[in-house]
Amino acid sequence: MSVTVRVPAKVNVQLAVGGARPDGFHDLANVFLAVGLYDEVAVTPAEELRITCAGPDAAQVPLDRTNLAARAALELARRYGLDPAVHIHIAKDIPVAGGMAGGSADGAGALLACDALWGTNASRVELLDICAELGSDVPFSLVGGAALGVGRGEQLRALEVGGTFHWVFAMAERGLSTPAVFREFDRMNEGVRIPEPVASQELFDALRKGDADALAAAVSNDLQPAALSLFPALADTLDAGRAAGALAALVSGSGPTTAFLVPGAESAKTVAEALLASGTCRSVRVTESPAPGATVL
Repeated sequence: MSVTVRVPAKVNVQLAVGGARPDGFHDLANVFLAVGLYDEVAVTPAEELRITCAGPDAAQVPLDRTNLAARAALELARRYGLDPAVHIHIAKDIPVAGGMAGGSADGAGALLACDALWGTNASRVELLDICAELGSDVPFSLVGGAALGVGRGEQLRALEVGGTFHWVFAMAERGLSTPAVFREFDRMNEGVRIPEPVASQELFDALRKGDADALAAAVSNDLQPAALSLFPALADTLDAGRAAGALAALVSGSGPTTAFLVPGAESAKTVAEALLASGTCRSVRVTESPAPGATVL
């Protein structure tokens, strides 16, 4: 028997970041939107826990127990007294180290797949609790749709979305480390009083109405200056997308993937072609949001 789970990427349409906490994390007001780029995580009984991965940039994915998919299987097995002897195969389509929560998606996917394979029947609350232990973005990968994440991003409140939003994502030539981007954020804000992060009501209203123009006016990412400091060439990609007609251009999460909100499917094609022609990115993807969370296929 094998269980396969499909799990989405995300874009942060707002990422408000507070100052560093004593535990090293930052308080966030993090508005997640799941987008239609997916990894598929297949779990099959095996003699021992092992991970394989295929797809774009699969060589960059760790295949040991540091992988969030492995950690998810280990934690669920520990809680239920089971042997975590499974083969986890990740079919990658979410950019690796791209700020779109690909690793978190794999953790959520493996958790849901192992729950189904082993028949543990863990409650949604327990699954979300395990996700929160694994990482700040993992709970959202489980639930999908749109949500506000507070705390370090793991405490979620679902948000209403009243329409379809169209996106173009540009993949950079190399990755960026999320911890490195947060360290750069701290360095750039040293000695500065950082206000408590507050979610944008205007952004909530835009999502609820399905209004792309209003959403474009409300998107923000407090980590973008730090990402641009570490990877200045991303500014050229953002400029190219704006020049091609994107309503909004921003770094996705900690980057280096850049996200472009566009009016519709035709404009998405135009912006994608212009980004490729600009030579400022490695590849582009066109998709829509919102997307469902982790789903057993």
